[in-house]
Amino acid sequence: MTTKPIKNTEPVEDRNALLEKALIEEYLHEKGYSHEDLKKLPADLVEKLMKEASQYASLKMEEVAARAHFIKDLHDDASSLEK
Repeated sequence: MTTKPIKNTEPVEDRNALLEKALIEEYLHEKGYSHEDLKKLPADLVEKLMKEASQYASLKMEEVAARAHFIKDLHDDASSLEK
């Protein structure tokens, strides 16, 4: 998929992109690799590692979202008691 920039607009960075990248780095580090190491590995191993890292990051991001939603619900419930 290719995207074309929209004229006269500033690019918007995905708020979750930095977190996702950090989580992928964390996964690779736990497995004993870095992004630089991937350049030296066989393509099939790199693909396997990146799929696993992506799944790991995705699950962790879902966990963060679920916790944030839970906390918001707690705050919403508490604010209704203040009225």
